[in-house]
Amino acid sequence: MGLPAAIAATFAWPKLGRTLTPAFHASTPLAAPTPLRDGSRIRAVNTGTWIDPQTDFSFLVERCKAQGWLLELPPSLHRQWHWFSGTDAQRRAELEAAWRDPHVDGIVYIGSGWGSARVLEDGFHFPRRSLWSLGFSDSSSLLLAQWGVGSRGAIHGSMTGSDEQWQRTVGLLSCQSVAPISGIGVIPGIAVGPLVVTNLTVATHLIGTPWFPDLRGAVLVLEDVGEAPYRVDRMLTQWRSAGLLRDVAAVATGRFSWKGEIVPGDFSMVGILEERLSSLGVPIVSDLPVGHGQPNLALPLGAIARLDGRNGSLMLLS
Repeated sequence: MGLPAAIAATFAWPKLGRTLTPAFHASTPLAAPTPLRDGSRIRAVNTGTWIDPQTDFSFLVERCKAQGWLLELPPSLHRQWHWFSGTDAQRRAELEAAWRDPHVDGIVYIGSGWGSARVLEDGFHFPRRSLWSLGFSDSSSLLLAQWGVGSRGAIHGSMTGSDEQWQRTVGLLSCQSVAPISGIGVIPGIAVGPLVVTNLTVATHLIGTPWFPDLRGAVLVLEDVGEAPYRVDRMLTQWRSAGLLRDVAAVATGRFSWKGEIVPGDFSMVGILEERLSSLGVPIVSDLPVGHGQPNLALPLGAIARLDGRNGSLMLLS
């Protein structure tokens, strides 16, 4: 199933909310990255919080090796500068080196916490190329910025998780079709548009920056972790008040994990998500298997997707 070229072209290349000075303009079409193949190199980069030096990545190395891919783990992954994995300049330089290395076929963002947006603020610009990049949580800021400047290949997901979850990620990196994913239909209707998948808190803190993309016509998927319902309410109210949700094609929510207790009479997490989103007049789906926790099924930013608000399905069309 596909879309006419004219419709696909309308959705595929977003405009930025305000002027950005990347190495190229978002309107410049770029081809998708070539599929990963035997001998492809993936470099791990940590743009966020420092990682315990005892962290063992051998499982990820073996997963990639089984596909014929080489996962490169630079020693800098375990560096520490305050709560970051290096200074902003160090992290920016390593990300630039990975993006500009013609022998690197993909990047995996290792670690999370906080720090990726500081790399953008420090002056990182995406070179004129499309490149596979895999991550979520804090690295959502880099995925959004990559998609926003027209560079294809950003995937919201992880190398960890079950074999089934990993095989879905492998399929996307190999340019193969993957199965639809399902949640719970909330507001019926069918919408088609480019996928924008992100952590709510991370994206909220990009509002007003050059890296927050234009969401008009988008199928927006949001997830988060550790945020109380009132904080989710506060963030979604800001999005609504700023008009950011006015022209989305559809909204889906992934996992919103929170371990606190609800005071009797207060909104539950499910309740506040539905209350803030159901009045948008677009199809709504909840409980997609996306985000912190398991499974965290991979979704490619910018891919044209079809969301069905009645049966809760999300299908990739391109």
